[in-house]
Amino acid sequence: MANGSGTREDPWQLTTPSGTSTYEMYREETLDPPALVCTVGTTQLRYQLRCLEDLHEMLKERGDWVPLGSADEQKPAAAGTVEAWGRSADNPVGGWYGLKKGLRGRFGMYVPPLMEALGLAEVEHNPRNNRMRAI
Repeated sequence: MANGSGTREDPWQLTTPSGTSTYEMYREETLDPPALVCTVGTTQLRYQLRCLEDLHEMLKERGDWVPLGSADEQKPAAAGTVEAWGRSADNPVGGWYGLKKGLRGRFGMYVPPLMEALGLAEVEHNPRNNRMRAI
């Protein structure tokens, strides 16, 4: 689970699925579009806030474990992964959930732990090749 309330003043304190890194996330509903702001060290990534509901719905439809498949924006995402879905023309936003050009990847790394903390998904915590599924 995550500490924090998900505001800029009290962000969620999260750990990557492998448990090797910590980061913070908070909701920023005043942005257009509303966003999840993810701070990893000094780097700030942003994802459309609606990704939480959309990803949960996709996971429920699949009804089974889905590989995370995290990848930087510049690298291709493995087919059938959360990362690939987060950039697919077939997802509900018709492309990237990431909002900052050059930093739109790693969706499969940073969003799943928040989904787990919010009680929307179960996430594996192995050193590599983790998966998630809807709760």
